[in-house]
Amino acid sequence: MDSLARVTDEVVGCRACPRLVAWREQVAVEKRASYQAETYWGRPVPGFGDPAATLLVVGLAPAAHGGNRTGRVFTGDRSGDWLYRALWRAGFANQPTSVRPGDGLLLSGAWVSAVVRCAPPANKPTTDERDRCLPYLAREVALLADVRVVVALGQFAYEAACRLFSVRPRPRFGHGVEVELAGGRTMLCSYHPSQQNTFTGTLTEPAFDAIFARARQLG
Repeated sequence: MDSLARVTDEVVGCRACPRLVAWREQVAVEKRASYQAETYWGRPVPGFGDPAATLLVVGLAPAAHGGNRTGRVFTGDRSGDWLYRALWRAGFANQPTSVRPGDGLLLSGAWVSAVVRCAPPANKPTTDERDRCLPYLAREVALLADVRVVVALGQFAYEAACRLFSVRPRPRFGHGVEVELAGGRTMLCSYHPSQQNTFTGTLTEPAFDAIFARARQLG
């Protein structure tokens, strides 16, 4: 039988995409100057959270010096700082920070994952890389039987989730857009908490908090 632990093991050991393998391992050797003393994870990053989650958060891929460094999804960069603060304010996390595995962070009712599990060059996976990786997310969805709400962070995650959940026709992506899924589930769209969006004010903390408040209502 499949299990979240089995998916995690297979994700961590995956070498299916040569371009991504080469990039993630190169980054782990040619470290950012501020992290020279750290040992990078340098492998695919598995999902993280509560197996009894009612909320599934889906992002694009690990950041080169975030999840690819720490080994936890959305951890070690500013996007992750935004996400876990929002989860904490909404009551899905026991603390507002995610620094590295073993830091005491626990999620309650939430699971955080990504479409692509390796850090891609320029944060841009190819279509083939997305399609090779998407079955891992599909298995997580099948195993997370209590999920009622899916939050897609950014258009890439949204389009991949629409493929996964067979959403046709696909509504236009926008912050706060809600899409009904089969089985009584709902997908909520959010702008990605990337620096490009947060530094420009395209995404504000109140607007981000509203997504998770709505997820709490629906879940």
